[in-house]
Amino acid sequence: MSSLTAFSYLISAVLFILSLYGLSSPKTSRTGNYFGMAGMALAILTTLFLPQVHNHIIIIIAIAIGGGIGYFIARKVKMTAMPQLVAGFHSLVGLAAVLIAASALWLPNSFNIVEDNHVKFSSLIEMGLGVVIGAITFTGSIVAFLKLNGSMKSKFTLFKNPKETSKYIAIISAAVLLSFIIFGGSKFLFIILTLLSFFIGFMLIAPVGGADMPVVVSMLNSYSGWAASGIGFTLNNPLLIITGALVGASGAILSYIMCKAMNRSIINVIFSGFSEVVRSAAVDAKEQKPVKQGSPEDAAYLMKSSSKVIIVPGYGMAVAGAQHAVAEMTKMLEAAGVEVKFAIHPVAGRMPGHMNVLLAEANIDYEKVFELEDINGEFKSTDVAFVIGANDVTNPAAKTDKTSPIYGMPILDVAHAKTVFFVKRSMASGYAGVENELFFNDNTMMIFGDAKKVVEEIVKNLN
Repeated sequence: MSSLTAFSYLISAVLFILSLYGLSSPKTSRTGNYFGMAGMALAILTTLFLPQVHNHIIIIIAIAIGGGIGYFIARKVKMTAMPQLVAGFHSLVGLAAVLIAASALWLPNSFNIVEDNHVKFSSLIEMGLGVVIGAITFTGSIVAFLKLNGSMKSKFTLFKNPKETSKYIAIISAAVLLSFIIFGGSKFLFIILTLLSFFIGFMLIAPVGGADMPVVVSMLNSYSGWAASGIGFTLNNPLLIITGALVGASGAILSYIMCKAMNRSIINVIFSGFSEVVRSAAVDAKEQKPVKQGSPEDAAYLMKSSSKVIIVPGYGMAVAGAQHAVAEMTKMLEAAGVEVKFAIHPVAGRMPGHMNVLLAEANIDYEKVFELEDINGEFKSTDVAFVIGANDVTNPAAKTDKTSPIYGMPILDVAHAKTVFFVKRSMASGYAGVENELFFNDNTMMIFGDAKKVVEEIVKNLN
């Protein structure tokens, strides 16, 4: 590798690091995206001019096709479908790792990994680990996509005893991986290893409940990074190794932070479906309790006469596309002298930062947006908590019901507010499939209907 190529890759790596730094805050996220785009453009141009890279026209056509598809999808995708889009992108990185490992095994001379008429031992290790991580990322991301899209139920189990089954599959997979490496890269063993890894990816993600899906999305992001890093070793490309490691490490750190915020361990989340006892998320035997039903007029009157209002957004707000109406309502309340803040739970929505992105899109001031640990103590001094589409993250069952799948997860203590307005389409449970005890509290008033229409009605009444 020439000094110019190494220098260009170094600049690209620095730009990627600056991109991650910028994406750590909504205020600098746009700049972070620009850094990332510049780094990727420089990396692609540098790679195209490498002496071992040929067929430039075919490569450019492939980049144009892929970039065109990505541009079209990015322009058309709705904000509610962003988690599915992210999971879909992760799956493609995993599949790329599998295909490159297969190409290296079938055409080792093209990858310069042959030594004494045999594939290098280190390359066999890289290929084996690369195909395992890539295949798990691929099928795991596909399952995550189906769950987030509502095409697959929240918790899915394939075996009566998943813990025992997963143990045997893990042992078999490890044996096949070792055999593949020791016996010089058998193509038959490679195919078996790939199929087993595809199945493991399905088994890992399928049993995970809805409340844990944001953590799963960030973990799959980490997996895709390590898969990309593995591709870098196979292609002998240092920039790909560095970039993959950056993505893998940042995804793992984000998953750790989210698990800590949820009072869970990563092992508990990823292997939650492999326990002996499967908790039931259904609530069949509960008696029908009465609820208080309010109206947009009630909400407008009480909020306008309040001194402090905290708005708690959730996935329901994203589905309805109500963020702009909420921004308008916020301006009107502040004009009336009401202090308005936003409370964001770490796993609100279907992916990390989902609510932050929606509020930023509606130009809501970042200074008004607070994380759980920074605002939870303020609900006791709040006149109105306005919950719009957030369900599991406000459910007191996380503190009171030890059999609940969300037990132990910190929640936003909206119940401590003087009055709680809960905007929902119906009394249906949240993504985790757990009935929300908050609905039946004496200080809670349910407002049923489309979130956007409800907020628009509140705005009319505020006028």
